Amino acid sequence: MLLRTAAIALLLCVQSLHGSALPAVSSYEFTAYRMQQYNLGQHKYGCRGAIVVAEARSAEEPSLTRRCVIMKVEDFTTEKYSEAQRQNAAAILILLPQNISSIPHNAVESFMVSESETLQKETLMPVYVAPEDEQLLYMYEEVKQAAATRTSSIFVRVLRSMVTATAFQILVINNAPIKATTDNAIITLEGVLLGAVEDAPTIVIAAHYDSYGLAPWLSYGADSNAGGVTILIELARLFQKLYSSPRTRPQFNLMFSLTGGGKYNFLGTKRWIEENLDHAESSLLHDNVAFVLCLDTLANGDELYMHVSRPPKPDTPMQSFIQQLEEVVSSRFPWVKVGLVHKKINLVESTVAWEHERYSLRRILGFTLSHLEDPKSELRGSILDTMSKVDFRKLKRNGIIIAEALARYMYNLSDKGSPKDVQVFKGQLDIQDSRICSLMSFLTSVPRATQLLDKEPSHILLVNSLEHEFKRYLQQVHRHTFRQDKRDPDITFFDQMSQPIVMYRVKPAAFDLFLGGCIAAYLGIVYYAIQNFGFLYTKLKAAVKMKHH
Repeated sequence: MLLRTAAIALLLCVQSLHGSALPAVSSYEFTAYRMQQYNLGQHKYGCRGAIVVAEARSAEEPSLTRRCVIMKVEDFTTEKYSEAQRQNAAAILILLPQNISSIPHNAVESFMVSESETLQKETLMPVYVAPEDEQLLYMYEEVKQAAATRTSSIFVRVLRSMVTATAFQILVINNAPIKATTDNAIITLEGVLLGAVEDAPTIVIAAHYDSYGLAPWLSYGADSNAGGVTILIELARLFQKLYSSPRTRPQFNLMFSLTGGGKYNFLGTKRWIEENLDHAESSLLHDNVAFVLCLDTLANGDELYMHVSRPPKPDTPMQSFIQQLEEVVSSRFPWVKVGLVHKKINLVESTVAWEHERYSLRRILGFTLSHLEDPKSELRGSILDTMSKVDFRKLKRNGIIIAEALARYMYNLSDKGSPKDVQVFKGQLDIQDSRICSLMSFLTSVPRATQLLDKEPSHILLVNSLEHEFKRYLQQVHRHTFRQDKRDPDITFFDQMSQPIVMYRVKPAAFDLFLGGCIAAYLGIVYYAIQNFGFLYTKLKAAVKMKHH
């Protein structure tokens, strides 16, 4: 009876301690997406590693050496990332919520800053991002609980480590070496609306359509730059109606350009300009270009900044357009802040900040419209830049401002005495809410990272659909495909951006030692009881008699 009671007590102790463990399957396979890896010129960016075989640990643990650090978006900071690197962690796995809008605003800002800083440095440590699900959250909570026991007494920590702790092994199934991919294509779409006269000056409206973020497969780029693309396509639709009638066709050519490679030093824009200026016998860029208007990050904010490489001179087309834009804002949207940001191009730097700088380098005047004042803003490249961060009212408002300012300039409405609050685009010519919503939903339905756009069927369909939109509204539509020079590529991407990973739920080796000790102790007690049965029986009988007396 005494032996049985002792065994039951031991089992209950173990069971009560183990009750804190969260239920999860013994093994679970999921897909994780590796951090960007690319070479831009002589500079290397992103993580160089992909293979992971390590135990999962919380970022709060004191020792992370050869461990896979599990973080939520709220946990990921530059300091924790640097600490994991300093301790030679095996990898970092970031859990991304299915609903981005559930993340507090300050946590979103903090993550975007850390994400931007992380992408500027090369690392050998694999960094993965995986969408949250029930099993991954179980793992996260359990490693978090294990880290929390550090504040308990030494006895509790040792006992939990040996008895109740569950170890999670993270294993990347694919062990193939990472390979460079230099056969990527950068596609640029071009279309025009021809003016009423033969030698009409040309206005170029440009936007880059690709996205950027910590992991290419999770980069949907809603504000940067699906918003700019949406406004460009709406401008093409609206002005096509004006150009379709000889009575309303202005004396300007409108050229529309959608470029790829915008997140990688605007390589698509660079190649397209070179083809038009250096390799084409006839191009509208050879002729009189009034100015180039680039659209970038316009889906939020109550600010509208005009970024220029040099301040526009008085009585120039660019200065006249800027005046018209300011008039539209002051008369119809006075709460919107309009500003001019002058940034010279530093020829020593290997990269440019805005798309208009590619034109400025070829002595074509242009500027970029954006609600961002700082070109290095982390908002221009983040996996958290999703539809939840878009304000459709402000996107539509910015589209109206640009459309009205263009019309006022092209038709010279100010000199003709038109009131400042005149509306050219109204009624059937209005920017439609349904159009903006459907375009944004379509553009953010798949990630638009440059290294994916000519590889996957869904991404190829996206570019084809953009080309179809151009053909609906524009004349002389051309598709330019620029292949990399394999011998000396401007940019080199690497594969294995999406990896199958297995999570194993196992007991640590200490548990086997503890369990073996318990069994040995139990057998020792049983053996001692059998060998000394008479002595134990006599002692027990005496104790019972004393109790009765």
